Amino acid sequence: MNFNKAFILGNLTRDPELRQTPSGQSVATFGVATNSFFTDRAGQRQQKAEFHNVVVWGKQAEVASKFLKKGGLVFIEGRMQTRSWQDNQGQTRRVMEIICERMQLGPRGGGSEGGGSGFRQESPSHEGVDFEPKEETLPEIDIEDEIRAEDIPF
Repeated sequence: MNFNKAFILGNLTRDPELRQTPSGQSVATFGVATNSFFTDRAGQRQQKAEFHNVVVWGKQAEVASKFLKKGGLVFIEGRMQTRSWQDNQGQTRRVMEIICERMQLGPRGGGSEGGGSGFRQESPSHEGVDFEPKEETLPEIDIEDEIRAEDIPF
């Protein structure tokens, strides 16, 4: 079994570029920077940035183009894909891209007014739906009474 899934949360390095394929399909491309932190051998905290190319298709591409801006926060869920082509000198070029399957837009205006996470979800199955977690009280569950070892399927 194979598994190809990417999850990134980062900031846009450039505004989305929206184009149309000859058949009229919308496609947007943009870059996302993610940071990781680690402690080096000398005990100093270090930061490393990684840069990702993201490709978004269809209605999500139009949403990305309209609402995402350079520096904005975005959560991308998708799959990794390598694309290759011949440049003008005849050299084969390759690029690794994340093909977006679902995205959540970060807070507008740099803050999350109105509480919640401030993320708005965009996905093929939830096009145009705002996703704001609602605060609700969950019922207390006695875990030992609810979950039994013989009920676990693995």
